[in-house]
Amino acid sequence: MMIIRRSQRHEGERLIAIWCRSVDATHDFLSAQDRADIEVQVRAFLPEAPLWVAVDDNDVPVAFMLLSEHHLEALFVDPDARGTGVGRKLVEHALSLIPDLTTDVNEQNAQAVGFYQKMGFVVTGRSETDDHGRPYPLLHLRYCGASSPESA
Repeated sequence: MMIIRRSQRHEGERLIAIWCRSVDATHDFLSAQDRADIEVQVRAFLPEAPLWVAVDDNDVPVAFMLLSEHHLEALFVDPDARGTGVGRKLVEHALSLIPDLTTDVNEQNAQAVGFYQKMGFVVTGRSETDDHGRPYPLLHLRYCGASSPESA
């Protein structure tokens, strides 16, 4: 049974490992330098962040998300846990807290775009660069419900 709970400080290295493995499996569009630079930022931030984690039967994190106000800032699933419904469970948890949830996703990450669309998110805008000005376009998404029209 998958449990969702708040992260604990001692889990920092495990959460960074999830981020690294997830990014390496899904973000092949990143340049090697950008990947390294982003990891430095993540290592400085992630262990202290107020995350929600999905844990396995042994209480070991397999995925995490970061929420702020009405926005899903981050969702990362360990590649070994992909396809188990853990990402869906985290998003459903976020929606139980924030029904008008928004998020951004790298346009080049087709798997993530498809996942969010399947979950009921629609594209409401696009940015040519990521939040740090790097050349990775972002799609801005808003939750409209699984049966909502596919337009913003």
